[in-house]
Amino acid sequence: MRHARIHPRTLGYLGRALSLELSAVQQYMTQASLAEAWGLPEAARRLREETVEEMQHAERIIQRMLALGVAPNGSHLRPAGVSRNLVDLLLQDSVLEGEIVALYREAVIFCRRVGDRENGDFFEALLNEESAHAREIDDWLASLGVPRYRDPSERAYF
Repeated sequence: MRHARIHPRTLGYLGRALSLELSAVQQYMTQASLAEAWGLPEAARRLREETVEEMQHAERIIQRMLALGVAPNGSHLRPAGVSRNLVDLLLQDSVLEGEIVALYREAVIFCRRVGDRENGDFFEALLNEESAHAREIDDWLASLGVPRYRDPSERAYF
């Protein structure tokens, strides 16, 4: 089976995307179990839904890599973000979703720049879905009384 030549950097984006999506699966699954243990069944349900969505993203990335003739290589699984309360869990989720969105945005820009429309479209679809996830997390935090950030540059980092 012959495959079109793909830029090595695009393969790097796919590998990083797979690592981040699998890390998100682990994080949401862990957090759903914590929420259940804390007696927060609705939070546990929502976090399990996020787990499924992230698994679907990972599956799409794996399918994409296989279609391109490369073996899936999500090589770095991050430790799950844990905490003692729901707000802190969601703040960690917001950061992770922000990283995923930034990666997909960068991948779209790169693919468009090198004329790789097909992979650019692939990353753009994931970007749109992850941007929606990030907004959902921010909305959830706002419903719990945590102030909204309009832009990541407005956040204070130490």
